[in-house]
Amino acid sequence: MTDRALVVVRAGALTTVQDLGRPGHAHLGVPRSGALDGPAAALVNRLVGNARGAAVLETTLNGCAVRPRSAVLVAVGGAPCPVTVNGRPVAWGAPVPVPAGALLNVGTAVAGLRTYVAVSGGITVDPVLGSRSTDLLSGLGPPPLTHGTVLPLGTPTRLHARVDAAPQPAPPAELVLRVTRGPRDDWFTPEALRTFTSRTYRVSSASNRIGLRTEGPALERAVPGELPSEGMVLGAIQVPPDGRPVVFLADHPTTGGYPVIAVVRTEDLAAAAQAVPGTPVRFLAVRRR
Repeated sequence: MTDRALVVVRAGALTTVQDLGRPGHAHLGVPRSGALDGPAAALVNRLVGNARGAAVLETTLNGCAVRPRSAVLVAVGGAPCPVTVNGRPVAWGAPVPVPAGALLNVGTAVAGLRTYVAVSGGITVDPVLGSRSTDLLSGLGPPPLTHGTVLPLGTPTRLHARVDAAPQPAPPAELVLRVTRGPRDDWFTPEALRTFTSRTYRVSSASNRIGLRTEGPALERAVPGELPSEGMVLGAIQVPPDGRPVVFLADHPTTGGYPVIAVVRTEDLAAAAQAVPGTPVRFLAVRRR
């Protein structure tokens, strides 16, 4: 086996391999998947000289620890956290050399939720439908990391970014999501529509890569019953029977029967990836583009 590989020593709460995802397969019932915080994943790739779409590790809350079999360059970004190599603190948000056999430990996020780890050459697990992403809903791609997992690495082909540190947006203290109403906003009462865009919700601890669930005032239906299943898009806001909005994220189902009250602008969804449970959420109505 090649020495261009990472060995997982600590998998953390949930660590997955992610790249740009596999969009374009909804007609097959396959979600897009991919890194929830796309800008953070792209930045750590740039810092180590990888292409934007190279596969990285996405950790959730308490990081992970890996041991490279050969010398590599790594960058850790997204949610801020302590980073060490063989127990010694190293930089977060900057390229860091890690010798062969050394232990890279990515610690618990001090703010935000998801941290991204790029390794020079990228993670080169076998692609499925053109992507190396783990999809928690469909089960496509590599399974979430466990102790002892070995991840193959590609060969570095580019110079890394020569910077001491790279600015990254802070995790949101308040999550403001711009939304376009519809297509099923007529299934809700006028009061529910006013509530949706005027009241504050909070991120629920039941949120995951499939959807950001909210806690707050229930939205009253004007139309009883349920829809036949229809297509769902990234950022769609479904309202299940309990009346609390759910924002669909990267691993969302491709169809659903609960009415979609609005759709979030795609560029606002990266912040949703870093919103910890309890974060205030406001939905801001904007005009269609």
